[in-house]
Amino acid sequence: MKVAALDRPLVSTIVALGGVGLAALYSAGLTDGISPATGMWERQVVWLVVGTIAAVLAYRVSPRLLEWAAPAIYAAALLLLVYTVFFGTGAGTAAGTRSWIAIAGRRIGQPAEIAKLAVILMLARHLGGRREAPPTLRDMVPACLIAGVPAVLVALQPDLGSAVVFLALLFAGLFWVGTSPWFMLLLASPIISLLLAFSVQSWAPWIIVVTVLLVWLRPYVFEGVAVWLANVLMGVVVTGLWQRLAPYQQNRLLSFLNPENDPRATGWHIIQSKVAIGSGGLFGNGFTEGTQKRLAFLPAQHTDFIFSVVGEELGFLGVVVTISLFGVLLMQLVRISRRAPDPFSSLVVFGVAGMVCAHVLENIGMTVGLMPITGIPLPFFSYGGSFMVTLCIALGIVSRIGREGRSGYAEA
Repeated sequence: MKVAALDRPLVSTIVALGGVGLAALYSAGLTDGISPATGMWERQVVWLVVGTIAAVLAYRVSPRLLEWAAPAIYAAALLLLVYTVFFGTGAGTAAGTRSWIAIAGRRIGQPAEIAKLAVILMLARHLGGRREAPPTLRDMVPACLIAGVPAVLVALQPDLGSAVVFLALLFAGLFWVGTSPWFMLLLASPIISLLLAFSVQSWAPWIIVVTVLLVWLRPYVFEGVAVWLANVLMGVVVTGLWQRLAPYQQNRLLSFLNPENDPRATGWHIIQSKVAIGSGGLFGNGFTEGTQKRLAFLPAQHTDFIFSVVGEELGFLGVVVTISLFGVLLMQLVRISRRAPDPFSSLVVFGVAGMVCAHVLENIGMTVGLMPITGIPLPFFSYGGSFMVTLCIALGIVSRIGREGRSGYAEA
């Protein structure tokens, strides 16, 4: 690989994120007692090396070959997910799930991570091969199945955080090909109804909004009836299930709204995270000096809640810098996507942007209490090999597309 062929702004942003993330992980392991985070930064260095090698190999693969192989990659990912549902195992903070594949008792990876990349490729092949954006809800069904089947399989593990990422990939692809935002809202309405159905005061007005949208947009009768019934069904099902839950189960679901209801159990994680971030103030407590982290009050500080370490030690300014770096990365990805030489390549790059954005929003959202705790990793920061390698492969593909886009752009 020639250094001159690389997209320097993109590479510089990636290196900066990798360096800051590794420093945060190093600090997360410095505690006053024994902690699962101790020494994890050294393992992360190994994964960064492996990921870099994988990125170099991915850079050498032509996007045309990826487009041709997308169905086979997608099918292989589905088979791995099915295997994981039945024979998977848990690990670390997700010991109660079946998210990992293990051979001879040794965990070798999380198929959900590589499945995200497979969905990006398959959606890009499907949507990029169309002459126009899906004009009706019925035309969106194939794309929904491409993202929905792995989302369901991952949710069965259960890994709700990754399941949400697959849905984010779907809407990112539909948005980039120019699908009507109103039809996308109708498509997402059953999911919104599911979230609002825990409160009748919120769900009932939403049903009215959906009804007005259907009357205004006038989709095919079958589509309109299906959307309306799906929204009503979500409310009926959730209401019945909610009434059957024990009080402690209800507290788990609502802990992100009011963690003080169960501060020593379901609310513990978010309370400690907020305390850590809040104690950082403007300039932070100093690198490696976070008290919540050092005393191990902050749970999963090297994985799910590593952003809390950044907030506690580097303060508001450190948080702004971190979020800004992610913002710059997303802008670089959008720039490359706009200059891509063909629809498939453009959709692949924007899909990678959607994956990164979903991970950042979910992870940071749960650390500050704006979203439920789903155990989703923060790119470049959270310890973990499967997602790190997958992310590096994705960015290697993006770099190759960026090179071809620059060539075509210059010739044009």
